[in-house]
Amino acid sequence: MTRKALTATTILIIGLAASICSGEAKPAQVDDAALRNAASAPDEWITIGRDYAETRFSPLRQINSSNVARLGLAWSYDPGSLRGLEATPLVANGVLYATSDWSNVFALDARTGRELWRWDAKADRIRGYRACCDVVNRGVALYKGKVYVGVIDGRLAALDAATGTLRWEVQTTPVDEPYTITGAPRVVDGKVIIGNGGSELGVRGFVSAYDAETGKLIWRFYTVPGDPAKGFENEDMRKAAETWTGEWWKNGGGGGTAWDSFAYDPDAKLLYVGTGNGSAWDRSLRSPGGGDNLYLSSIVALHVETGRVAWYYQTTPGDQWDYTAVQQMTLADLQIGGRTRKVIMQAPKNGFFYVLDRLTGELLSAEPYAKVTWAKGVDLKTGRPIETRQARYGDKAVMLSPGPGGAHNWHPMSFNPNTGLVYIPAIESSFTYVRERDFRRVPGFWNMGIDLAARGNSAQYPALPESEYEPGTGPEVGAASSLLAWDPVAAKPRWRIKHEATGGGTLTTAGNLVFQGLSDGRFVAYTADTGAKLWEVQLGNGIMAAPGTYFLDGKQYVSVLVGWGGASGLYAPNPTQQYKAPGRLFTFVLDGEAKLEPVRGIERPPLTPIEYNSTPAEVERGATIFGRRCSMCHGIAAVSGGAIADLRYALPATYDSFDQIVRQGAYQALGMPKFDFLSEADVAAVKSYLLFRRKELMDGAR
Repeated sequence: MTRKALTATTILIIGLAASICSGEAKPAQVDDAALRNAASAPDEWITIGRDYAETRFSPLRQINSSNVARLGLAWSYDPGSLRGLEATPLVANGVLYATSDWSNVFALDARTGRELWRWDAKADRIRGYRACCDVVNRGVALYKGKVYVGVIDGRLAALDAATGTLRWEVQTTPVDEPYTITGAPRVVDGKVIIGNGGSELGVRGFVSAYDAETGKLIWRFYTVPGDPAKGFENEDMRKAAETWTGEWWKNGGGGGTAWDSFAYDPDAKLLYVGTGNGSAWDRSLRSPGGGDNLYLSSIVALHVETGRVAWYYQTTPGDQWDYTAVQQMTLADLQIGGRTRKVIMQAPKNGFFYVLDRLTGELLSAEPYAKVTWAKGVDLKTGRPIETRQARYGDKAVMLSPGPGGAHNWHPMSFNPNTGLVYIPAIESSFTYVRERDFRRVPGFWNMGIDLAARGNSAQYPALPESEYEPGTGPEVGAASSLLAWDPVAAKPRWRIKHEATGGGTLTTAGNLVFQGLSDGRFVAYTADTGAKLWEVQLGNGIMAAPGTYFLDGKQYVSVLVGWGGASGLYAPNPTQQYKAPGRLFTFVLDGEAKLEPVRGIERPPLTPIEYNSTPAEVERGATIFGRRCSMCHGIAAVSGGAIADLRYALPATYDSFDQIVRQGAYQALGMPKFDFLSEADVAAVKSYLLFRRKELMDGAR
């Protein structure tokens, strides 16, 4: 070795040693080999589900069931968010990467929480209303010195991992259609995979693969067929079109958006895509002659090089309940029937836990993991659900379980190979479904074809008599949440922890632990084998995101993003009873001594009387319009979940400007759409309804 080479090598070694000793964070260096072997690299968390199999299982065991009670705060970070936080942080080479609301990205020193950089996505906030379930984001992807994020307005951006500067970006969706992106990208074999949302507003779903280095489109898989007169993209779409009728492409595009979950088997070269609900929800509007409507609510296995279908399994044929199959898909090798099966597992919204052969799509088991009244079971021979006679709702209001929130929504589950259990944030729920009378599609707005204002007790929407329900599956009101440990081999629950709050995503570890946050602000650790509660801390704000864990300098850390929002934050009150509490990232370590500052919410404005003069008929009309056009953001019955303003508390000046805000778009820059298709009388009726609900609140009603 020459003196020059020796000198250069010595300088490099000294520099590396100095950076390690000083704790200086290094940018991510994640390549195909690292992603493929992520499951066996316990120290880091380099892809959203920790590995391609999306197990969310960490082999780390320094924090375990015998010492987890010693957890204390290591550090916390303020991402500057007042909306929902749903991401799981990624950690590589000592740097933590995550996202906040509006698709903004930040990078921190994973040892200390010191901010390294922050990237403002500069999302088009005028189009924020297109996000059905808040302006959230579920995280980033890492690959060869870049950080990839899907922006809510449809862009895919590649950032420099060391500096946060933009390397390239591409618009993945048509800008003139109501698409959004809230899910995390995945990088597989040098391709960045991204989906999109927007089924409720009326779009045609698709998944795209882009070259990770250049942003060039490699392939695109449409989840539903388009206009037959324009020709089909491939044979997959031609076959899918045989399961549709009418002119679905004119009435909302069909839907089927892949807005969250992906998994990948690098040996089989198969990418697994979960697809969403139809547009409109009511099948008679999009496909009046019936049909399964492929590939709605399906698990679709794609050849990663071409984006063509290898096999598919439809969890809910002809879906008309918003029973999406975008929920997390987890890969595992299980002993079933005396032999090892390579499986894919999913607990989609419809209430059945599915185990499939991931190479062929063969159904191995499907059992209910929550209350189900829309189907009596799944036929293992045909793979089809056995629908109850009340399932296909029409002009009479029908109460079914689960509701559109699902028995399990996007909140990630986790799989522990040591216990053999899957840990599901499960929900028991019911919902009143009824076809919307006089449905009129309004492009760019919610077009579901069901009436969210219906309660099954009005002359407009009479309830289906209980005698017409399948025996034992009658209407039932209420909701309950639980942490469910499911045995996928035995196809039955092992244990269940019932919550009064709603459960967030889960993390499980080799330390015999399961971590979960709750909507009431508690962050809890349980034993993975029995579900015994071992530790909890109150973080002061609702938790939806799944935690992550990593190992640095001889210490294991556990991190979780805390921030209430999402669908529940729009439709349902926050159990912490705080109004617009700020989000935060909390990181814990054994014997951590950082001070845990209580989160303080913004105080609501005081309630003052506002006189109004409206007839009961006008108030009822306003309730109907509000339910159809406003409740998805401002809450059912005008009770906000806290992510967006509760209009019952609005200042008098807001009501004075009501028409300018609602019909003329005065607040578009804040994400409030312009409802210019409503009449002055419509807006006056909504105002009357809100003032009526305000008076009820002042009189002590909820």
